[in-house]
Amino acid sequence: MTGKASLFLLMGFSIIFLVAGHRFGQLTTTAVGNLSDYYEETVLHNIAVSGANIAANQLFFDPTWNSGYSNIDFAGGTYSVSVQTLDYAKNIKKLTSTATYLNETKTVEVTLQPSKFSKFSYYSGYEPSGIWWTSGDTVWGPTHIQGYLRVDQSPVFFGKATCRDGLYENGYWSGWWWNRTWVSTADPKFYGGFEQGIDLPLPNNGVDEVETDADDSGFKFTGQDTVFLNFVGDSLKYKFHDSDQDTTVLVSDITSNGVIFVDEGTVRIKGIISGQITVGVSGSGSHGSVYIDNDITYLDDPITNVNSSDIFGLITEQNIWISDNAANNSDINIQGSLYAENGGFGAENYSSRPPSGSINLLGGIIQSTRKAVGTFGGGSIQSGFSKKYKYDDRFMITSPPSFPGTGTFEIVSWYE
Repeated sequence: MTGKASLFLLMGFSIIFLVAGHRFGQLTTTAVGNLSDYYEETVLHNIAVSGANIAANQLFFDPTWNSGYSNIDFAGGTYSVSVQTLDYAKNIKKLTSTATYLNETKTVEVTLQPSKFSKFSYYSGYEPSGIWWTSGDTVWGPTHIQGYLRVDQSPVFFGKATCRDGLYENGYWSGWWWNRTWVSTADPKFYGGFEQGIDLPLPNNGVDEVETDADDSGFKFTGQDTVFLNFVGDSLKYKFHDSDQDTTVLVSDITSNGVIFVDEGTVRIKGIISGQITVGVSGSGSHGSVYIDNDITYLDDPITNVNSSDIFGLITEQNIWISDNAANNSDINIQGSLYAENGGFGAENYSSRPPSGSINLLGGIIQSTRKAVGTFGGGSIQSGFSKKYKYDDRFMITSPPSFPGTGTFEIVSWYE
């Protein structure tokens, strides 16, 4: 019995090992097959993504490029890219990259739109050397300085901050003159990242292009020294002298593209915006500027309704001023993106007007030269305004009508 038992035991183990060996062989074969499939899918994916990136890069350098690519050899396979214009008015384009590898295909679709300056929470072409970003200064969206970004203490940048010339940190020299070291007093917080060496000047024809769109399907005032604009929801009241009676029109009746333009004049503006509106003004000397006489707000406030479609842009060839008047002596509320091509955004008589509360801005400021809005001392306002600027996140993917562009495209969707 012992011999038979041993024989049965040996046969049992043999059968078990044969079954297990066969199973291990199957697993090995399956693993090799899975690894091969995974490798092919990875290569296919990489080829398709590479084709999309190469095409997007070409479009960034040449916004008019639309020829695409056909059967370009890459990594053992090929890619082809087509360029399609989805919206001719807004110049929205779609890239479709199709990769082929070992008779399999993979497609990547990328949608791009022209990059607009309205995407910035704050942009300044020139910042006077005596102006610093310091503790208490907070920017919620993208920031760009076309020069040095001057920082002292701990300003906070929640969006990505970029500049052309580099970071200039305030501080002091320590030690004897022959062995001095610079001690920085700056500790800026760049929560959205920081990058220097980015050259992004304002265009010199942004206002001209707004005027062209006003001539096309917008509305233009000509031959008027001053135009008073008061938005009342879907209506606009306008006049040419303070003592005149208002003329009231529906905004939709005078402009189909949302652009209202004043040629060689001055604009005084206030009101409640409904819809997507851009107001532009051209001129030099005493013309080409806008005075904000009272609040400019949306009818459908995006702070309380994230689905609001009300969007406003204010575009000037010269300056945007907060008027020195009774209405603006106790806070001012501004919603929209403000663009001053050759000037800046500031408060009229900022150093001599009384303390006037806060500028409550939802949107962005894009200016050629930074202007002052108030003076401070002992931790409080001495004249003018304090700043409470909040970014309108919608401007990351949309912009007011005819808002000046940066000359490049940006990706708004990537589908694999």
